[in-house]
Amino acid sequence: MSSELNRAERDVQEHSVALKKPLGLRDLVLTQILFVVGSTWVGAAAKLGHAHLFFWLLAILFFYIPQAAVVIYLNRLMPLEGGIYQWAKLGFNEFAGFIVAWNLWLLSITVIALGGMFTTTNISYAIGSSAAWMPSSKWCVSLISAALVIGLGWACVRGLSLGKWLHNVGAFAMFVVYAALILLPLLGLARGELKTYQPLQLALPTMSIFYCFNIFSKLSVGALSGFEYVAILAGEARAPARDIGRSVLIASPVIALMFILGTSSVLAFVGNNPIDLIGPVPQTLRLGLQSFPIAGAVASVGILLMATRTIAST
Repeated sequence: MSSELNRAERDVQEHSVALKKPLGLRDLVLTQILFVVGSTWVGAAAKLGHAHLFFWLLAILFFYIPQAAVVIYLNRLMPLEGGIYQWAKLGFNEFAGFIVAWNLWLLSITVIALGGMFTTTNISYAIGSSAAWMPSSKWCVSLISAALVIGLGWACVRGLSLGKWLHNVGAFAMFVVYAALILLPLLGLARGELKTYQPLQLALPTMSIFYCFNIFSKLSVGALSGFEYVAILAGEARAPARDIGRSVLIASPVIALMFILGTSSVLAFVGNNPIDLIGPVPQTLRLGLQSFPIAGAVASVGILLMATRTIAST
């Protein structure tokens, strides 16, 4: 059994020799952040109020850390192009590998479909109230989704020589937007627009257990999943056995802080008002920058950066 597994691994590695190796550690770290950090999850977490920190920590402890450990271990054991697909196929059987690949295919379809909706919503926020009709227009969403699919298809044909820069730009855009989101409450305190701001206030939930479980599942399985996707690119990384594990270790604390502090910022400005669950970050940027003379322009730039991230991660 061990010899068969080793032979199967060698076959995959031989097929990967012809692939270019454009991905270094920096590219992998940025791709981890791009794949994991989304703009919608801080809105879902903010529905919990100040109990969000309790649930983020719970999700990190019971899902995020174990997932990171498994990805690091399996990648060191089998640093193969295809990542999770190869792990399932070689660790179990061909059918298990097929099911994993099929699920990834279905996920890709869903992500591309949602990407069109998220991009449309972000563009409408960037333009302003005159474009509020865009997310509810089937034609508008369909046209933007079609343009997104065509652009992504072209990027796939070009390969990771182009794709890695698309990923890097998307991750950088996410960094800039989340940095602005996290700094907004501090700016609001300095200007006297916020009376108090406690980003790490730990409170127990007061909602029903079913509601709490619903949000917890979104934070863990939804928000904090994604480390396994970067391992799919192992055959195109310069040192996959070493660098993919390192990228997980470097990106993990950064991602956790972005989610926790980002949720606190949404709460600080949206408060008890309805949260836009599709575009909570653009909504918060608009609210936090509304008193600035150039608020519209600054918020629009940030929101367009969010659209860039959505396109890059799709």
